[in-house]
This record gives sequence, structure tokens and C-alpha cells, in this order.
Amino acid sequence: MRRPAKICSGPISRRSFLEIGSLAVGGLGLSSLLRLRAAAAESVKGEPDTAVIFIWLPGGPPHMETFDMKPNAPSDYRGEFHPIHTNVPGIDVCEHFPLHAKIADKYNIIRSIAHEFADHGGGHKRFLTGRDPREPTGFVNDYPMVGSMAAKMREQPRRSSGGVPNYVNICDAGRHDIDVFSFGSAYLGAETHPFTVPGDPSAKNFEIKNLSLNPELAGRLDDRQRLLNGFDRLRREIDDTGLMEAQDEFNQRAIRLLTSDRTRIAFDLAREPDAVRDRYGRHAWGQRALMARRLVEAGASFVTVVMENPLPSGGLPKYAVYNWDSHAVNCHIFDDFRIRAPYYDQAVTALIEDIYSRGLDKRVLLIVTGEFGRTPRVNPQVGTQTGVMQPGRDHWPQAMSVVVAGAGMRSGQIIGSTNAKGEHPKDRPLTPNDLWATMFRHLGIDIEHTFPDHSGRPMSILPHGEPIRELC
Repeated sequence: MRRPAKICSGPISRRSFLEIGSLAVGGLGLSSLLRLRAAAAESVKGEPDTAVIFIWLPGGPPHMETFDMKPNAPSDYRGEFHPIHTNVPGIDVCEHFPLHAKIADKYNIIRSIAHEFADHGGGHKRFLTGRDPREPTGFVNDYPMVGSMAAKMREQPRRSSGGVPNYVNICDAGRHDIDVFSFGSAYLGAETHPFTVPGDPSAKNFEIKNLSLNPELAGRLDDRQRLLNGFDRLRREIDDTGLMEAQDEFNQRAIRLLTSDRTRIAFDLAREPDAVRDRYGRHAWGQRALMARRLVEAGASFVTVVMENPLPSGGLPKYAVYNWDSHAVNCHIFDDFRIRAPYYDQAVTALIEDIYSRGLDKRVLLIVTGEFGRTPRVNPQVGTQTGVMQPGRDHWPQAMSVVVAGAGMRSGQIIGSTNAKGEHPKDRPLTPNDLWATMFRHLGIDIEHTFPDHSGRPMSILPHGEPIRELC
């Protein structure tokens, strides 16, 4: 028997993610966030009332098992699953996405986005920043993640937001470090990092400790200094860099944020009807998606929802993998997919339907993607955990599928295509930059706007890219 190959760990932090339970805020100091927002108030006057929900699938979901199936390809390409028809003629999806099949008229599938970075680190950085990384491995950004750029341009809170954080990241506990997914802001500074909400919102003991007060201080809002000393997370975020020093004006605004009724209501999923929570799914992915909808509805501009492990509380069988990194050494790709597909299908379709039913379909843009696709040809290897030969697919940035919805766009479309074996774009070739140009246009942000880098050189938001005309 062949020895098991070394497992591919997928996206990991440069710090150990044994920090599970620490629930840090991903480097974001509330005072720093508020100071940053105030500094650019003049640049965002008249911003459109639009928002983005960005669902991130780290590891790279397999396009051949999701939205770009090739039933006529050779057996070692097409895999085990079959396509099913949707409510839009000509659009087929995987048989394990029956809920997607019912609402294909409400989203679009882009099949022709590609890039050249096959490493997780390089793929994350290339996809999320719109620029080729200087180092093709590792997760520390040379350039800002698009979320930080959007936050920088829209840092003045809307008057109607009531203190709701403008930029939020919702992820697994222990995966909150800013470099786990190349969410870093590079020369824009840590002030533009997201307000991070780690953990499983479906768990009975879930709480957002970043918004908690010590009980003995809850009724003493007039005692400002004691209140500041009592915040259970704020003091731990103050470090030696000077980025998070407590300045009077911004501490006052931090108090308003942390004690804002609107903020607490936005994060409080218990205010949702049971039927709505059930539709999203009483699991981490579903409740994160629901929280994202509540946040953009309350005034947040950019909310990232990370979907890695669908069973954070119950563990995974040996043939499954933590994220979407479906090498054969990591998992049996088809059995692993059978586990995660129902969670994904339920959460994403509930969010799409909710966006439409609540009249958010023009204001909110939903983007669902990972950093790349998987190799069109199945590559069997011995599983590290199972010790037996099993099928998998490796990294493949030359082809991937992206789902988009909302933003007032025409929906029910397939944009672009790949060749008969799913290897590369056949028509309408696009890059991640075209996707981001579409997003920035929705947010009313000029991609030619510049920020000074560490040396003072002006850097445009994107070096290239055009809004995807089918989505505009």
C-alpha cells in the first residue's frame, strides 16, 4: 500500500489557530475604527445606500461538482454526480443543490473567471486584492483586501446605521486572525480591518463578546472611566503600536457603538421568527447568512460570511475535510461534498430568497466564491486520515464558478463558459478584477481612486478590470 501523502492544510493562519475561544476582534480596535471613519467623512458624502454580502468558501469549491458540471466529459473528469434542471431553461446545477434549482431565476452563475495562482496563499491574495502578490505563498497581504478598500471609502457611518459596524467578518472560532484568509489591509492599516464575529451563531452558548459589558457595569453608563475599564474585550485590543490608543472623542463613540440598541438588535438572531431561522438552517452557515442579512439591513456596508466547516460543533468523519480543499489526501471529494452540499444549498438559497422578499434585491449585492476551482480531472490518492485510496481534485485557478445575486441586476443568467472538460474559459474570459469592478460600481466607488502605499506612492483601488456588462 502506498504511504499516505502529506495532507494539504489549506488556508491557515501564520499564528496557530489553537487560539479557539479567545474571540479576538481580528486586530480591530473600536477606537481606531471610529477614528478612521471620521478622517474620511468628507470623501463619502452622498454615498449610495448599497451594501455587499460576500460569502467566502476557503480552499476552493469544485466547479465540476457545483455549477459547471460536464456530464458528457470522460468519467475521470465528470465525477459521480449528475446535473439537474432548474426553473430557468438551459441552467443546470448539481443534483445536491435542489434548492438552487428552484430559484435559478434569482441569481447568476459566472463560469469564466480565472487567474494564475494555484497556491492557497497566492490564490487568496490574488483573488481578494485584485493584484498579483509579490510572494505566491503565504497569507499576509501586500495590498489591501477589497473589503478594507470598500470600508475605507465608506467609513463615514450612515446616519441611519445607528452605530452598526460598517465592515463585519463572521467566521469560525479560532479563524479570526486577519491573515487566515488574506483579509489584511496592507498600507490601509489595521483600522480598516473588519469587526470580527467568530463562533457558531446556532450554538446555545453563542455570544458576541466584542459587544459585552461586565454585569456590574451594565447600569453605570454615566461612569465613563469605569465603563471603559469594564469592557471585556476593548482593553485587550490596545497594544504597543499606538494604533489603538484611547482618545477621548473616539472612546465616547466606541461606547455609543457598544451600547447602541440598534447594534445589539442587528446581531440578535433571536428576534427573527422561528420559521425564518429554520429556513436558513439551524447551523453555523445558515445563521451566519441570516446575521449578514440583518447587518446590511441595519446599515453595514460590507459583510463577509466565511463558510468552512459545516459541522463546527459535531466534528467531521475521517473522509471529510475542514474547508473546501478537496484533495484526495484530505478527503473523499464526493462523500465530503454530500455532507457540505445540503448546508450550503439551504443557507445560500435562503439568503437569496430573503434578499428578494425583503426588498433588498436592488440595494444588496451577494457574491459567493472561493479562491479557485479544482482540477477538472479526478486525482485519486491515499487519504491521510482514512489510509485508503480515494478520489479528489487539486487546486485549479484556470477555471471556477462564482454566484452573484441582487444589486438590481438581470438574473437567471450563465455568464461565460469553460471548454468541454472544464479546464479553462472557452468564451467571455474574465478575471477577479472584473468581479470587483462590478462590486465597486454597485457601491458607488471609483476604482481609479488612489491610496498612498507605505512609500507614499499612489495606488489605485484596482489596477485593471471592467464591470461585467451582463450584470450592470
